[in-house]
Amino acid sequence: MTVTTIGFDADDTLWQNENFFRLTQERFAALLADHAESDHLMERLLDAERRNLGHYGYGIKAFMLSMIETAIEVTDGRVPASVIGEILAEGREMLRHPVHLLDGAEDAVRALAGSHNLVLITKGDLLDQERKLAESGLRDLFDGVEIVSDKTPATYRRAFARHGDGPDRALMVGNSMKSDVIPAIEAGAWGVFCPSEIEWALERAEAPEDAPRFRRIVSLADLPGLVATI
Repeated sequence: MTVTTIGFDADDTLWQNENFFRLTQERFAALLADHAESDHLMERLLDAERRNLGHYGYGIKAFMLSMIETAIEVTDGRVPASVIGEILAEGREMLRHPVHLLDGAEDAVRALAGSHNLVLITKGDLLDQERKLAESGLRDLFDGVEIVSDKTPATYRRAFARHGDGPDRALMVGNSMKSDVIPAIEAGAWGVFCPSEIEWALERAEAPEDAPRFRRIVSLADLPGLVATI
């Protein structure tokens, strides 16, 4: 069946994101260098993020809360108020960071906008994702925007029914095998993996190599050509 709707992930698919988190993690490690080795601290932070997903969801604000929780844990509750202040300041800096589109992203979106329904499907904080989309210059090219708490097969079925002809005639592209590819395929859509330079550990999953609707590309510049072959 001809693809009529294309879903795009946002963070690390259209624009840079995870590298800002890594830079903040490095500053976080420097702040707590007297209390924990960097590798151990990052393990504790990842554990906190995993533990808190169900409470805080995704995004910078959730990341800040997990950093504060980790700082309290590794200092046995003696973390200085100044360190908490620094963590909050780092988070605010992340929320103000300019949007940097990835190579090929704008050209791919523009190339497909005239022939397909385009929908942005992204997790994260509502205000932050709306800000980044507005600053990206791509907002007017999308027929729909879905900022969701999680990406499940049901999420994709609803999004592609609302903004297109259903998942059977839809394609989802993104950098997360776990969130962008596997649940989209399970919903009945095509799932296209576009790897990012840095991958968050909590988004890793095995590729569904045997799935007939699984594809992978090197960058978004390859997406229009792939869509033309489906």
